[in-house]
Amino acid sequence: MDGDEDWEEEEEILENATHCPTCDNLEGHDILKEKNVGSGADFLVRCQVCSHVHTIEFRPPVAKSIPFILTDGPHSQRIVLVIDADEEFVINDVFEEDEKLWKVHQIERKDGTQPDHALATEIERITAIRTDRVRVKMTLTRGEDSHADVIIVPQETTFTASHLMEHEGETWRIRAIHTGSGRTLRGTVQAPDIKRMYLHEPPRPEHFAPRTPRERRQAWKEGKLGHNPNPIRPKEEIKKGVTPSFKRKKKPRR
Repeated sequence: MDGDEDWEEEEEILENATHCPTCDNLEGHDILKEKNVGSGADFLVRCQVCSHVHTIEFRPPVAKSIPFILTDGPHSQRIVLVIDADEEFVINDVFEEDEKLWKVHQIERKDGTQPDHALATEIERITAIRTDRVRVKMTLTRGEDSHADVIIVPQETTFTASHLMEHEGETWRIRAIHTGSGRTLRGTVQAPDIKRMYLHEPPRPEHFAPRTPRERRQAWKEGKLGHNPNPIRPKEEIKKGVTPSFKRKKKPRR
């Protein structure tokens, strides 16, 4: 039986989750002080893990209105959506509107060109088609290096933190799933609810190699180090009064 199936999934929600410069990770923070600055604010926060105190500046981006042509089968409608000016749109990008999922089919710039991607400030109009697939953002970390990537999955797809997944021919472990309100280290989340997944490469086989004499004896006994016709039993078993078979004296035949 797979042990992962027996886990009682627990979801860890981080309050005021943000990047801690000392932990170099997304951690929960306590707000010590808040100061309004224009339309934004400055927050003095303390990391709940390392207690490092630092300031977070929150400045809402400038908004921009963009016309969208939404096509659902034979029907199309024109709507105007207010988008953050620094938002980037990509062909085949998926977004939600009116409780439906739409895929970006065409991007038109103000100069009439139709690029594969563009910032909101450059866009004149976007054409989108209804879809049942979701775009999931990921951050993949190998050692000290990290890079971002995106996968397109069916809307009903779920991901479970701490489980393994295949991506571009490699195996990765889902370290955490960020849902916007917090992150889970073990829970299962539906693809449309995922803001970003954090993937780490799984430990290499040598990570599980026996290191102590006891671990090596146990691994030898279980055949993990090759065939051993006379396995050496751990001292713990010998102390219980059980004499190893290769040390038992044979009774003389009469």
